Amino acid sequence: MVAALDRSSPLPLWAQIADDLRRRLLGGELRDRFPTDEELTRDYEVSRQTVREAVRQLTAEGLVVRQRGRGTSVARPVLEQPLHSLYSLASAVRARGIDERSTVLAAERRPATPDVAEPLGLEPGDDLVFVERLRFAGTEPIAWDRSWLPADRAGALLDADLSTGGLYDALATRCSLHVTGGWERIRPVVASAEQRRLLRMPATMAAFAIERLVLAGGTPVEWRNSLIRGDRYSLVAHWPAGAQPVPEPPA
Repeated sequence: MVAALDRSSPLPLWAQIADDLRRRLLGGELRDRFPTDEELTRDYEVSRQTVREAVRQLTAEGLVVRQRGRGTSVARPVLEQPLHSLYSLASAVRARGIDERSTVLAAERRPATPDVAEPLGLEPGDDLVFVERLRFAGTEPIAWDRSWLPADRAGALLDADLSTGGLYDALATRCSLHVTGGWERIRPVVASAEQRRLLRMPATMAAFAIERLVLAGGTPVEWRNSLIRGDRYSLVAHWPAGAQPVPEPPA
């Protein structure tokens, strides 16, 4: 729904239009199609130059993509993972104003295999909780997660609704386990045909494979393998103000 412009306001008309379009974008109203300049000119009853200035602002914010000869389209948001802290995919999706949900492919007890038992500090055959989820941002799958957790500490997860929200929230509320640390290993990979089908990825798209070990009070509580679409994910590092990366000495 187009909002009426306040022509007596000191806020320029293009800024009011940008604010309204931003509201409509984040609310999902324009998810499938962004209006043409002609439609915006008619709907807001302004000049084409005013419309172009509003769209230019949205382009600068990364909300839309403007291409010569192809018009303007809604940009698919890229989720940014900070490298210096624990990252919640569910929180990142919701922060962009996008509906977040998961399809739970498995939630069951399994015996630990040697490759999973080792990072968790367990013995092969020990009882684990296995959770497999396909993660969505809106209607698009963006990640495939597989998590293994010690059953004696995380067994109550099997009674939780894991179709929305983050696993660590459920660990805190259901199991009284609060994440205190851990590490991740991230590398680019070429997804298999089955993985591409699951995540609806074209054959030319790369993905990120992530291994994560999570600790609660210094004790391992989750070993996770994730596959995330390369077009919807980026890594961001921050340095202290004024700091400069120090080059490696020559070999």
